[in-house]
Amino acid sequence: MLSFTGGPAKNCDGLSRRSFLRVGSLGIGGLSLADLIRAESASDKGSSSKSIIHIHLDGGPPQMDMIDPKPDSPVEYRGDIKSIPSEIPGVHLSDLMPRVAGSAKKFAFIRSLVGADGQHNAFQCQSGYKASEKGPAGGWPAMGCVINKLLGSPSDAAPAFVDLMQGRGQVRNSVRPGFLGPSANPFRPDISSMFKRELEDGMKNELAKLRKGHSVNLNLNKDLSVGRLDDRLGLLEGLDRTRREIDAIGSMGALDTFTEQAYGILTSGKIAEAMDLSKEDPKVISRYVPVMKEKELAFFTSEGPQAAKKLLLARRLIEAGVRVVNVSISDFDTHSKNFVRMKQLVPIVDHAISTLIEDLGERGMLQDVTVLAWGEFGRTPKVNANAGRDHWPKVAMAMLAGGGMNVGQVIGSTDRYAAEAVQRPVHYKDVIATLYHNLGIDSQQTTVQDSSGRPHYLLKDCKPIRELIS
Repeated sequence: MLSFTGGPAKNCDGLSRRSFLRVGSLGIGGLSLADLIRAESASDKGSSSKSIIHIHLDGGPPQMDMIDPKPDSPVEYRGDIKSIPSEIPGVHLSDLMPRVAGSAKKFAFIRSLVGADGQHNAFQCQSGYKASEKGPAGGWPAMGCVINKLLGSPSDAAPAFVDLMQGRGQVRNSVRPGFLGPSANPFRPDISSMFKRELEDGMKNELAKLRKGHSVNLNLNKDLSVGRLDDRLGLLEGLDRTRREIDAIGSMGALDTFTEQAYGILTSGKIAEAMDLSKEDPKVISRYVPVMKEKELAFFTSEGPQAAKKLLLARRLIEAGVRVVNVSISDFDTHSKNFVRMKQLVPIVDHAISTLIEDLGERGMLQDVTVLAWGEFGRTPKVNANAGRDHWPKVAMAMLAGGGMNVGQVIGSTDRYAAEAVQRPVHYKDVIATLYHNLGIDSQQTTVQDSSGRPHYLLKDCKPIRELIS
C-alpha cells in the first residue's frame, strides 16, 4: 500500500512556496513534478490516447530458451528446455511459454535483434543508443523523456511518463533525460515496499553506493494509509534536497499554477488509486499472479510470482492517463544454473505478459497500447561449465503486442544455434522508432532542442519496422 510523508503547509490556502510536493532526485540536481509539467506546457501537447508499456527483462534474456528454440541443436546448446508449437502455424516457442504460445497471434516476435551494447545498461533499450555512443552535450534522452517533452500528458491528473524499474543500478538508473534536462525526467514512485526480493551481492553493493546520493521520487511511509491521501496538507513536505538545489540555481520562483497542477496530479486520486492494488478486483489480481510449485521458487536472485503485479500496475497507470510506463522483471543474468533459473522466471513472464495482453484486449485498450518486452542483450548459445549462459550481444530477442501493429508473425531468423541473425536483422533503434511511430511521432523528421537551442533528430540510421506498421 502506498503512502506519503509530509509536513504542514504554512499559508491559509494550504500551499506555501516552501511546501511543494517532493518527487525526489531527478537526474543531476533534480526538479519537482511541477517542473515536469512546466516543461510540458511549453511544448505542443497531443491529445492522443496512444501509450506504451515497456517491460525490461533485466539481465539479458536467453533468446533460445524463450522465443527462438533450437530443438535440433546439440544438447550443450539447447539444454533440457524443449519447444512447443504456437498458434501461428510453423512457429515454435519454448515449452516454458505455453500461455504466450497459445496466444501467439497477438504477438510479434523479433528473433534477429542486433546491435546490442553488451553491457548491463538498459539505456539502449530506453533510447536506442548505446550508453557509450557519443551524442550531444548532456547525452541522448530516453524515449519516455522525449515523449514527456513532446506530448506531455493527455490528462492534468497524470504525469506523462512513470518509471517503475527496479533491480541493478544500471537498469534502475537507465532512464536519463540527456540534453533535454531534468524537467523531462519520469515520475518515479518507490515500489520497493510492494515488490521485495533478495538481491545478489553486486546489487546490494550498488545500492549501498547510491544510497547517500540517490533517492526515489516518492518517499513511501507504511504508517500512512491511502485513505489519508484526501488530506492534502498531509501530502506536503517541507524543505528537502531537491527544493534547495532548485532554489540554489534560481530555477523556481514563487509557487505557481504549475506547482498547483503537480499538487493536483498527486492528490486528484487517479495516480494514488492506480498505484493502490487493493482497489483492484481480487479476481483480476489472481489472474495476473501465476501459481507455482515450491520447487520452482528456489533460486533467490530472481523475482517471484508477485512480480507479475507490476504489469497490472502498468495497466492501471495507463488507464489513469499515463503515456509511458516502464517496469522490469529480474534476473536473467544466468552465468550459472541457467535452466534452473529459467524454469522459475520464464513462466512468470509468460503468465504475466499473456494476461496483460488479454486484459488490455478485454478492456478495449490493446489497439492503443503498445507492449514491448526485451532486454539489454542475448545469451551465449553454448552452455558454459556452470550450466549457465553468458552475455551475447550478437543477437537478442524482443516481443511486441498491441498498438495497432501487424502481429501474429515472426520477424527475422537466426542460425541453428541462435547465435547470429541470418535474415532480417532489426536494430534496437528500429524498435524504438516503431514505438515512436505508434504514438504518431516520426523519429526521422522530428527534432528536439538541446540547452543551447540546437535541434537534434530523435534517431539516426534506422526506420520503423515495416512488417509491423505497413
